[in-house]
Amino acid sequence: MEFKKVSYSYGKQPALENVSFSIEKGDFVGVIGPNGSGKTTLVKLMLGLLKPDSGSITVFGKGIQEFRDWHRVGYVPQKATNFDQNFPATVFEVASMGRFSKAGLMRQPSEADRKAVEKALHVAGITNLQNSRIGDLSGGQQQRVFIARALAAEPDLLILDEPTVGVDMKAQHNFYSLLKQLNGEMGMTLVLVSHDVGMITKSVSKLACVNVTATFHDVSKGFEEAALFCSYAKDVGVVPHHHD
Repeated sequence: MEFKKVSYSYGKQPALENVSFSIEKGDFVGVIGPNGSGKTTLVKLMLGLLKPDSGSITVFGKGIQEFRDWHRVGYVPQKATNFDQNFPATVFEVASMGRFSKAGLMRQPSEADRKAVEKALHVAGITNLQNSRIGDLSGGQQQRVFIARALAAEPDLLILDEPTVGVDMKAQHNFYSLLKQLNGEMGMTLVLVSHDVGMITKSVSKLACVNVTATFHDVSKGFEEAALFCSYAKDVGVVPHHHD
């Protein structure tokens, strides 16, 4: 994916200005920034849900307006687990919804679809929960179901917008371990939006600091203070703490 001088405004209020960057195959990109900085707008532009006011976006070498292979892009939204807990679907049924973008909504699921869902559940570590009702699961387990739903489409790029909101610390650790596996062992390209600078810096290879403008850092060999706080006020107070 490549952004070239992309800007977007809500009315007269600029959300992003003159943003340029590229995401290469195998990257693990972390996106940080304060509330209202434009992170979610950036994600919506990546998904083609918003059209830039100026600039251009290409996805897998095609202009985003002409791009049609959206099954290659998986998405886990910020409030994926915010749903009716009495919803009567099983884990397998929810994960199967990920095949719709590839197979179509009306077509009967094939053997290939079933195997893809089973593989996604296995990768997400929830095969043993496939017949459970999703409303009966913990927040961390539900988040894995929505990861499996995205993986069922067999995407090349997976975008996650604040996926650990409302999930306890142990589940967050397990979740980040899963992301490392997807990126490191399976070679999947990841974009992760998060407020948790401490956790995100243990995993990503590139860091995007967003606050209307965007600064990208290659942090594969370590972090500098400028990379961690580039999108925040210079006088921000930092309190050290240890997740472990």
